[in-house]
Amino acid sequence: MSEDRDERTVDYGERGQVIVVPDGDALARLAAETLTSVIAEARAQSRNAAIALSGGSTPKKMGELLARPPYIERVHWDAVEIFWGDERFVPLSDSESNAGEAMRTFLQKVPIPDERVHPYETELGDPDVAAERYARDLRAIVPLRDGIPTFDLILLGMGDDGHTASLFPGTAAIHEDQRFVVAHRVEKLDAMRLTLTPPVINAAEQVVFLVGGNGKAGTLHAVLDGEMDIDTFPSQVVRPVNGSLLWVVDRAAADRLDRRPNDG
Repeated sequence: MSEDRDERTVDYGERGQVIVVPDGDALARLAAETLTSVIAEARAQSRNAAIALSGGSTPKKMGELLARPPYIERVHWDAVEIFWGDERFVPLSDSESNAGEAMRTFLQKVPIPDERVHPYETELGDPDVAAERYARDLRAIVPLRDGIPTFDLILLGMGDDGHTASLFPGTAAIHEDQRFVVAHRVEKLDAMRLTLTPPVINAAEQVVFLVGGNGKAGTLHAVLDGEMDIDTFPSQVVRPVNGSLLWVVDRAAADRLDRRPNDG
């Protein structure tokens, strides 16, 4: 972390650190810089970085940056394994597919080997089988620590309702402590979702939330400044055991925080 970022960061203890950036473009740039540096560090150690991406507008903007100079030349595309934190149970060709959109936005435009990109197998007829296969791939590809796949970086978003990945309020997946990946129906969406579970998310070396927009301000305030209630605000379940937790938020999303970093 640069000195400049340190000056703009506020410590929220176990709830992580918060850095405020001006807008969505700055969010995307910082996400791209973070991903680039994590991969460079892994390459320097002669290994591949394991990274889990999220869906949403900010990761899409990040991908657009990564597919253009200067990032496309800076990223060591041969030293990364790409996964996703969650997915809708739809084909990759569907515009709602997190992996499909990432592929169309940037992964098909950069020189990453096809075998380094690991979408959920949503073409399977059984979501539970797809979850089991993804967990199998995690165990085979992502380094294990105490038997748990340990990502170098997991990027997360946060919904207006406080969900993250596909851990939604009131769902049993929030409390899953045995399986690495689960498939579950989210009743409020009337949709099937696949998601990494808290043990995997909290095993990561770095977890970075990317949160933008005034519509998230009240929820972000509740998640960071309010009482702990993971069933209401599942984002609060994210507490890396040995890694770091950073919230990168724009000024609009940070508007109601009790502790305000310099807006930089």
